[in-house]
Amino acid sequence: MLRFLSLFLLILVGLFTAELTRPAQEALVQPWTATLARLCAAVITRFDRHVVALGDVLESTTNGFAVSIRAGCNGVEATLILVAAILAFPAPWTRKAAGIAAGVAAVQVLNLVRVVSLFYLGQWNRVAFEWAHLYLWQTLIMVDVLVVWLLWLRWVRVEPAPRAPA
Repeated sequence: MLRFLSLFLLILVGLFTAELTRPAQEALVQPWTATLARLCAAVITRFDRHVVALGDVLESTTNGFAVSIRAGCNGVEATLILVAAILAFPAPWTRKAAGIAAGVAAVQVLNLVRVVSLFYLGQWNRVAFEWAHLYLWQTLIMVDVLVVWLLWLRWVRVEPAPRAPA
């Protein structure tokens, strides 16, 4: 347990440090955030054609309401926590890779739902928007990370070493 916790914290600090560098921001984080805004706009325009994505901003062309997807709201940090937990756990690399792929998808799909729901909630009620943005969705995203990791742990189930004949 101590090995896992130490390795998790070491990997997590390394990933967060790398994520904050200018090259990672320019090559990965900013393009991902803009892609997330476009994906949200694509989902919304199936029901409401009065929305546009401009960089990391999702805006209603009807009433001018907009949300800007920033650090902490783009799902990157939650994803890094999940990746660090999977990498720190002793499991075969094939299982780690599968867990990371499925986990990243799960976190990002939920984050897309988060952004779309906040976009509509903000147009309806700003107080509800702030509460959902700061408390509800932050918690739900982290619960998603925990649930995905726990499901992955259950799937990995480290096989006990074979017993030597007595």
